[in-house]
Amino acid sequence: MNYSKILEELFLKQEEYLGNNKHVNNIIPTVSVHVITYQHVNYIEDCLKGILMQKTNFPIEIVIGEDESEDGTREICKKYAEEYPNKIRLFLRDRNKSVLKENGQTTYFNGKLTLKTCRGKYIALCEGDDYWTDPLKLQKQVDFLEKNPDCSLCFHASKSIRNNNPENYSIHKPKKLPADNKFEMKHAILGGGGFMATNSMLFFKEYIEERPEWMNEAPVGDLPLMLLLASKGKIGYIDDVMSVYRVMSSASAWSASMQNRARRKKHHCAILKMWTGFDNWTGKKYHRFVVRKKMKNKWNYYKWQIKHLQLRIFKNIKL
Repeated sequence: MNYSKILEELFLKQEEYLGNNKHVNNIIPTVSVHVITYQHVNYIEDCLKGILMQKTNFPIEIVIGEDESEDGTREICKKYAEEYPNKIRLFLRDRNKSVLKENGQTTYFNGKLTLKTCRGKYIALCEGDDYWTDPLKLQKQVDFLEKNPDCSLCFHASKSIRNNNPENYSIHKPKKLPADNKFEMKHAILGGGGFMATNSMLFFKEYIEERPEWMNEAPVGDLPLMLLLASKGKIGYIDDVMSVYRVMSSASAWSASMQNRARRKKHHCAILKMWTGFDNWTGKKYHRFVVRKKMKNKWNYYKWQIKHLQLRIFKNIKL
């Protein structure tokens, strides 16, 4: 599958809801807020309100990729786009085109298209079932990167809530902080996808405009993005809790799909392939860290297999 060609074709054919001559289209945004959403009817308003409450001394745009939800999410996005033409650019995807399946592999283009559509110097991420809690989040992160040109990415602490229960939460933050609050590639590799919350990321757009091939075939989006950015500079950290991540927010959540044995194995193999591609792309500069991470991935996968087998055996025992 030629990912780059398909992405470019879809990008050129996409149409913006309410046209491209709104007030927001005529500004030069400092920050583009990247929002992708699908079947988030119970959460998307919290997401958009958290973005719209941001207080900044620079212009922003909110770029929404709505992936043809059937639960009412699309209608809510339309309502907000109509109410805030000075802030929101909405793209209504055709899921038959944005989700492609070939040779047993599923590729989701909504996130890639929405990212490519962002025009700001910086891009901030917030998926439709997450939300921001600090009205100064964007201002703090932009100020940090402006003052620290050696950094390509800035993230912050976040709150993870389970089962939509605000009382059932944990704080997601690094266990150990460097003296200057700046992390390097080894931390990104060993921390993996759990190193930072996706909704806490803000980064330079210019650093992601050329995507290496190993990213296109990766089964996840946030981890490869973090690795690419870590190859461009240090990773800055702000020790403020400024966002909320909902764990298992819907029946279609990634964690739920990974309970399927075949999908879990396929995902595991794809992650290992991604690490190999990344290792080769970097000329094996971080090889010892990649090997450690791959071993940890394998160990976690084997532990899951054992647990899965135990549950199956227990289920079949007749008491």
